[in-house]
Amino acid sequence: MTSAVTTESSARPGYGQLLRTPGALGFLLPGFAARLPFGMLTISILLLVQHTTGSYADAGIVSAVTGISMALCAPLMGNLTDKHGQSAVLLPVVLVHAAAVSALVALALLGAPVLALAAAAIPAGASVPQVGPMVRARWAAKLEGSPLLPTAAAFESVTDEFTFVVGPVLATALCTGLHPSAGLITEATLSLLGGLLFAAQRATQPKGHAQAATGGKRASALSFPGLRVLIVAFLGIGAVFGGMQVSMAAFSSEMGNPGANGLLYGVFAAGNMLAGIACGAIAWKIGPRRRLLLGYIGLTAAASLLWTADSMVVLAAIGLLVGLCIAPALITGYTMIEALIPANARTEAFTWLTGAVAFGQAVAVIVAGRLTDAHGSSYGFLVPAAATALALVTLLSLRARLAPKAGGRIVSSSESPQARENRDRQRDLSTV
Repeated sequence: MTSAVTTESSARPGYGQLLRTPGALGFLLPGFAARLPFGMLTISILLLVQHTTGSYADAGIVSAVTGISMALCAPLMGNLTDKHGQSAVLLPVVLVHAAAVSALVALALLGAPVLALAAAAIPAGASVPQVGPMVRARWAAKLEGSPLLPTAAAFESVTDEFTFVVGPVLATALCTGLHPSAGLITEATLSLLGGLLFAAQRATQPKGHAQAATGGKRASALSFPGLRVLIVAFLGIGAVFGGMQVSMAAFSSEMGNPGANGLLYGVFAAGNMLAGIACGAIAWKIGPRRRLLLGYIGLTAAASLLWTADSMVVLAAIGLLVGLCIAPALITGYTMIEALIPANARTEAFTWLTGAVAFGQAVAVIVAGRLTDAHGSSYGFLVPAAATALALVTLLSLRARLAPKAGGRIVSSSESPQARENRDRQRDLSTV
């Protein structure tokens, strides 16, 4: 018995072992179908509105309103999910989202003013199904205290980035090759069908926690200081996504090949995906806090090179480098949630991070859009560089808040002694 346990604990956790987790494929497959639209939404709005208005700035405003609305409402959706369960929240949300996106498409094609499009973008963004955080919450519930949890975080990052590879390319192909509205119509359809299938997988969803384990009021995830620091880091990552979406689209048009936008963004996302695969396969010997800082330093350095690109090949190469640097920071940030936030607020915590990415992306789209319209795409690329630099300064200044407290993080009373022992061991390894 002892030798079997020793062999299992010493083996490197891998993706094959992760996917053999009972019930995993049941929520992963419909979860992927429901998440693919996330990579299509903002770029589809950007391309549709730019086509109908002729302005990247106006398109950026509408796209940004969608992202800001999602960022503000995602934590509320996560809070409700932690309280009442995933299916109870997801079922009405996907119906509202499909209707809201359909209304936005109709208004754009009818030539509605930007103010009306921005108003329609509010419910479209607010109702974005938070399937990614829900999948992460399912992993966290099934792998509580397991060494497979970082592998699951890496796998989820790879899945996210795969959607950012396929999503923008698919949306661009649909909008430029079929019809400017085809991207959003496909996004709404996939969100609806995928969301309904995912919500039907009730056996693996975490239980709702209307109250704390002690019977008192459940604490908000935002009350934990470590999460607030991670939010700043994820705002910077979102700014990279948003700034590059606008600037790459403008750069491709300046080069006389607007259809290459999807390919350029796909190369960037492919770098992120490849780095995510590697992160999940490595048996790390340094703690997550140090990995986050090192990854963010690399991301800031790579983002500062974007504005120097003067050809498609150079931009693709720098975009690949930026993508390779995002994954370590993104994966580590999500992994740290398990050590910093109790189980009964975990979905909310994940949605705060997802919302931070969306908010950073939205603000970057607005700023980069205005800079691009006024001065060209090179100035739009300054947005990711500035945002990551500011976030890095914050991370370095407040890095002490990313360490679990001396007594370990607050956990639910149902946590097993073995899980607590595994967590304490991981906490000791994470000390920098």
